[in-house]
Amino acid sequence: MDFKDQIKQLAERVEKMKPQLLTEEATKNALIMPFIQTLGYDVFNPLEVVPEYISDVGMKKGEKVDYAIMNEGSPVILIECKGVNDKLVNHDAQLIRYFHSTPAKFAILTNGQLFKFYTDLDDTNKLDDKPFLEFDLSSIKEQQVSELRKFHKSYFDIDNILSTASELKYSNEIKAILNQESEEPSEAFIKFFTNQVYAGNSTAKVVEQFRSIVKKSVSQWISDMVSNRLKSALEKESESDKQEAEKTDESTENQEPKSNIETTEEELEGFYIIKGILRQKVSSERIFHRDTQTYFGIILDDNNRKPICRLWLNGNKKYLELFDEKKAGTKHEINSLDDIYNHTEHLLKTVEFY
Repeated sequence: MDFKDQIKQLAERVEKMKPQLLTEEATKNALIMPFIQTLGYDVFNPLEVVPEYISDVGMKKGEKVDYAIMNEGSPVILIECKGVNDKLVNHDAQLIRYFHSTPAKFAILTNGQLFKFYTDLDDTNKLDDKPFLEFDLSSIKEQQVSELRKFHKSYFDIDNILSTASELKYSNEIKAILNQESEEPSEAFIKFFTNQVYAGNSTAKVVEQFRSIVKKSVSQWISDMVSNRLKSALEKESESDKQEAEKTDESTENQEPKSNIETTEEELEGFYIIKGILRQKVSSERIFHRDTQTYFGIILDDNNRKPICRLWLNGNKKYLELFDEKKAGTKHEINSLDDIYNHTEHLLKTVEFY
């Protein structure tokens, strides 16, 4: 099952079980342990997950964090849990203490439905006041799933996560501000636009007059933007269908029979690894894949003329095919998907070609 489907399944589990989960312990067993398992960790293996991890803080001995995800005998992710019906407010003080006293680089505060991911972007070894990633399983977005995937045991790489955490944190804060301003414009927000279009002074009376104008204008702009993007997407799809039909009319001898093409979970895992690597240079929305009977191709901008690499995973031996500036491919044998990380520099250079 694909990671995205596993998260969807977990969300359905929350909706189904939430009314019966009346305690923190019940939430741990029903929601949080399955979440940790979804990330690829064995919750019953103390080499991977330690429940009630002891974190001595200053004079306080025996303080415990609910779970610690381990790597080579050292905690890398701390998880503090609350009941599914609890609000995640005023609870991060515990995580701040635990984080400071352990070598862990990430901390998660969760009630099984809401998840807040923290690190130390502002001050080293000091937990940030605000999370860099936050989501609600009942309404999780595809981009958030992609970010969450980086915490999976198979793809976990501290440097890779931190390289995008800062941008993600500030991007989320900016989007939150824009969302707030679109709902209830602040005086500063109103004045910004008023000063652009109104010749007089922005007195309190003028600002109040422009409040509804600004709110309606922003709302209409968002609506127009969504409408235009939808129209553009439909036109693009229509044009694509037309071109595909023309190709079919011209010749079908080079066309791959779809019935013989089966995209495997391993191919998709490889795709998400490469997508995570390339996120350092380009938006993940620009990375696409095309499956064929012989290889699994990964391309930029959904354009076959911009090949990034190919995965050959269906034979006895597995290969990663990389391309140079002249788009000449060279196969490199890999023993597992983790070996893809050994070619990070080449993959990043490839997208720079385009």
